[in-house]
Amino acid sequence: MVIFRHSATSPQDRMLCATRLLLFAAAFVIAAAIPAGAQSRRARVSDDLKRHLDSGDATATAVIVAGNSAQVDAIAARHGLRVRRRLSSGAVLEVPAGRLAEVAGDNDIPQLSGDHIIRGQMAVTDVSIGADQAWSGDFGPMRSGVTGQGIGIAVLDSGVTMVPGLGGQVTARVDMIDARGNGRDEWGHGTHVAGIIAAAGSLARNETRGVAPGASIVSVKVLGADGSGHVSDLLEGIDWVIANRQRYQIKVINLSLGAAVEQGWRDDPVCQAIERAWRVNVVTVAAAGNLGKTADGKEILGGVTSPGNCPYAITAGAVNTKGTAFRSDDVIATYSSRGLTRFDHLIKPDLLAPGNRIRSLLAPGGLIAKEHPELVTGAGNDATLELSGTSMSSAVVAGAAALLLEARPTANAETIRALLQLGSERLPGLGLIQQGAGSLNVLASLKGPQGEDAGTTSIAGEQIATGRLSFAQTSVGGAHIVWGDTLVWGDTLVWGDTLVWGDTLVWGDTLVWGDTLVWGDTLVWGDTLVWGDTLIWGDTLVWGDTLVWGDTLVWGDTLVWGD
Repeated sequence: MVIFRHSATSPQDRMLCATRLLLFAAAFVIAAAIPAGAQSRRARVSDDLKRHLDSGDATATAVIVAGNSAQVDAIAARHGLRVRRRLSSGAVLEVPAGRLAEVAGDNDIPQLSGDHIIRGQMAVTDVSIGADQAWSGDFGPMRSGVTGQGIGIAVLDSGVTMVPGLGGQVTARVDMIDARGNGRDEWGHGTHVAGIIAAAGSLARNETRGVAPGASIVSVKVLGADGSGHVSDLLEGIDWVIANRQRYQIKVINLSLGAAVEQGWRDDPVCQAIERAWRVNVVTVAAAGNLGKTADGKEILGGVTSPGNCPYAITAGAVNTKGTAFRSDDVIATYSSRGLTRFDHLIKPDLLAPGNRIRSLLAPGGLIAKEHPELVTGAGNDATLELSGTSMSSAVVAGAAALLLEARPTANAETIRALLQLGSERLPGLGLIQQGAGSLNVLASLKGPQGEDAGTTSIAGEQIATGRLSFAQTSVGGAHIVWGDTLVWGDTLVWGDTLVWGDTLVWGDTLVWGDTLVWGDTLVWGDTLVWGDTLIWGDTLVWGDTLVWGDTLVWGDTLVWGD
């Protein structure tokens, strides 16, 4: 995952942030998002490269530049650089020690990003989200069950080993790390994730049966035996999926991996690649990250990792189901990363899904199982692996997306996001930056925003109400959303009698948004934010007596986040 730093000071950035606040973690914000390439052409450098410069630029480094072959060759020739690797969207260039400032000062290069390291994240789940009822068709009269049949899901991870639990579901394996590799999972993470998504267990209550057991898996290896890879591996993997989506019927990408955010999403090449996938209607699901608490258990805000910070990705945080199918005892997993996102201040995650102690397929000989035998249950073909993390949650959401896509084959990527969020159940005591729309309930999402009982489902004998948003007379489709009698989205949003969105937002008597935001008597947002007596946000944030955020974050006496 990659973490970026970019202040949301432009009207477009503030509009994006407001949209995410009002509409549960950007269920509909993408229609108004600015294309990644629409910024002014001036060199922008990711934070990892800035740190390299600040430390003296004493070693060679690898940078990612965007452009076609001719543009890349011109940049390389102008600065005497070696092309280490050509990408579909640009190239990785090798910059000798002492030369990075020169390259960064080239105004014909719009942005420079480091080719840094990305890493993987770590029968109750299916019942708790209503997937078992989706398989049987219990989500509405005259409905047939859905299992993800005909939906290809690209798993960009450490590869997938051909284990019996996946049967003939793996339709392709490609290796972005080694062109001669066979895509075998030497780490064990990718096979586990693929199993959560689509393992075809023989019984509906099989403890390793995936959320979408009828879906096919396309394994794209971007992480090696130690669970790490480079950003360039991930970029090539996403672009390979885009190029081959029709051949393998790929409708969903799962990214249970990430790195620190080093730049704003508009400049991040991974977010740009996810945007390219979104524009051809491929749904991307990403893990939020596992940075929700300090070592001594205190909550951390702002820990969402990349690509979970990308607005074009559906970002999944983790629920701890306490090992039961009952949703009434569910809580957010303490490790699940919370928003706002670094640089852009977007509300993430988009929603939560089970991620704690998920039992799934084991890759024989995988490093995780070797190093952690305590996580392995059974032996031989019956052996399973138990892992926890937002990686697992991302896989659950990816499987849920496949179920929705089978039920609604013409749905676009934003419709799938909207339906997933509309069906989610809000967990008590949590805000948007912790849980987004709430905990996944794919049964409610499949019922859709129609019918008298659309807002209520029965799971494990409990009546489950969806979030605070009404499903009555709702239709979702294309770039336009009608929500009950009260919400219309095109270029303009009208919510009841009180909300109008164009370049300006008016909400009741209390909120005005243009270049400045006034909310009741307590909030003013221009270049600075004042909230009651306790919050000031410009270049620095002070919250009560406990929080200061500039380049460094200090929270009470217990948390320091910076260098």
